[in-house]
Amino acid sequence: MKNASLALNIVLAIAVAVLYYLHFKDRSVETTTPAEPAKAEVEAKKIVYVNVDSLLTNYDFFKDTRKVLESKRFQLDNDLNNRGRSLQNEVAYFQQRAQTMTMEQARATEASLQKKQQDFLAYRERSAQRLAEEEQQKNEELYNRIYEYLNQVNKQNQYEFVLGYTKGGGILYAQQDNDVTRKVIEGLNKQYQDKQATAKTPAKK
Repeated sequence: MKNASLALNIVLAIAVAVLYYLHFKDRSVETTTPAEPAKAEVEAKKIVYVNVDSLLTNYDFFKDTRKVLESKRFQLDNDLNNRGRSLQNEVAYFQQRAQTMTMEQARATEASLQKKQQDFLAYRERSAQRLAEEEQQKNEELYNRIYEYLNQVNKQNQYEFVLGYTKGGGILYAQQDNDVTRKVIEGLNKQYQDKQATAKTPAKK
């Protein structure tokens, strides 16, 4: 699982925002007459964008989440490797001793090893699924945190759209005057740090 997968919901949100933007932009072109250039200009200023790559690189919540998931992935890999080696050693030992066993002992040992192998494969699948589910939950939390913050900020600034810009994405050009990336990152980090501080503060008795 790559780091980029943690940004999946943001990329999906970008695609949806672009579609909405193009849709309403086309309608604006059809309905706006040459006698109303000032109105069109004011509406265009309500569209701002955030550089997604910079956001993910500098957002503390994303960085902390990525460290936790990488640590869990590393621990799971070590666990699976140890279990796999242990099973391989048992199989190798059985192959060495098979000639000295009775047929009944060999069949019982072989059945036991097959059961252990099935259990190992099931354990590996369950563990990978749990980690994928946790990553999906973090994706949703990441999206929700960003959306809630932008929704809160929008009450003051009245943005019509906050688009997500990424190189090679659906937005081919974005004017730097409409870039609010730094402001959004600063606000998200402050909000995250405040929540972290609140969570660490012991409740008063």
